[in-house]
Amino acid sequence: MPTSVLDASALAALTFAEPDAAEVVASLGDDDLVAPSLLWYEMANVCITKIRAYPTEREKILDAFRMAANLSIQILDVDHAAVVELADATGLTAYDAAYLWLAQHLGAPLVTLDRRLADAWQS
Repeated sequence: MPTSVLDASALAALTFAEPDAAEVVASLGDDDLVAPSLLWYEMANVCITKIRAYPTEREKILDAFRMAANLSIQILDVDHAAVVELADATGLTAYDAAYLWLAQHLGAPLVTLDRRLADAWQS
């Protein structure tokens, strides 16, 4: 089965039913999903940001976050030195470069809603 690298922007759209969720679903198809370990730290940050912005929705946001944790996403290691070099070469953050490195390393599509990251992937 084909594999896709999923970044936090795409997973957040799915998890929190954001307007771009349909675009993400269409991009994923039936692919197996992989990501670097930082995915869950980024998702936790999205979750706390949403809780702070919408405190009355706290339980709903937490429930969505917990459900996302049950998705079948394989966490893979990245070469951190190569990620630093890639970040330097592309102008991306090290976080975004980790997703890009993994996609390049695997020869897999990168599913992201981050325009800068998508542009770097297509280059």
